Amino acid sequence: MHTDAEFHHHHRHASGSRHPQGRHLLSVEHLSVGFKMYDPAAPYFRAQKVDAPVIKDLTLSVHEGEMLALVGASGSGKTLLADAIMGLFEPNARVTGAMWFEGQRCDAADLARLRGHGISLVPQSVNNLDPLMRVGEQVVGACGRGRAGRERRRQRMERMRELFRAYGLAAEVERMYPHELSGGMARRVLLICAIMDDPRLIVADEPTPGLDMDLAIHALDDLRSFADGGGGVLLITHDLELALSVADRVAVFRDGTVVEETACSSFAAPELLAHPFSRALWHAMPEHGFSALHEEGRER
Repeated sequence: MHTDAEFHHHHRHASGSRHPQGRHLLSVEHLSVGFKMYDPAAPYFRAQKVDAPVIKDLTLSVHEGEMLALVGASGSGKTLLADAIMGLFEPNARVTGAMWFEGQRCDAADLARLRGHGISLVPQSVNNLDPLMRVGEQVVGACGRGRAGRERRRQRMERMRELFRAYGLAAEVERMYPHELSGGMARRVLLICAIMDDPRLIVADEPTPGLDMDLAIHALDDLRSFADGGGGVLLITHDLELALSVADRVAVFRDGTVVEETACSSFAAPELLAHPFSRALWHAMPEHGFSALHEEGRER
């Protein structure tokens, strides 16, 4: 892996950013992620390696006590941003930019150390749960051996049961296997796994697929509660309507970058939005007549 990050001393927000004056938990500036790969357009035996960019000059921030929703189309590279924040890079990745966590600049090794110990991920798929292991064992995790291991296990069991009560899961859930859980229960187990070690920031990558609207809102309310408790949440989603129901701010993601970062209240009317694509998203919402393509074409 080649990582070339230049860190700046002063954080600047994306164009149109309006947000609380709370302390930054996460600051990302001018992040670009691409891959060295064979040119897919060249003849097979003569293809040369080229840089294929996916994320391009992306800037965003998450503050303590808030939820920022990154909204973009499925398959547009949003999950790659989640991986970058978690310090997960493929060997052929080319990374440039700047990233800070709680005021400290971070390289890939720093982010890897923070994974699960400051920054936690709620993954996109419930298939991340081991189908052959009881839920309680997965949440508690390995605790080591001997007296210290037993004490750590006791503490983590106590913490798990406290979180089960807080998120409305019955005690018997810890003895269940993942296939015995409903979709909403499985989502809550993933969230509990993420917050077992008291993270400051949760990255939630499409946490609601496969849930009906009521369950999806319930799942996002759990993330909202975490933010209201002083943590930060980066919600990565394709569903603008759902994001607006719980987030404080929206970062509009298109073509591998954030084109606008603004308060949810800006989506009250299209004239409050700075970028044509943001206005197109507004017009694409069901209550506004699904007219996104026509609107974006007029404003270009």
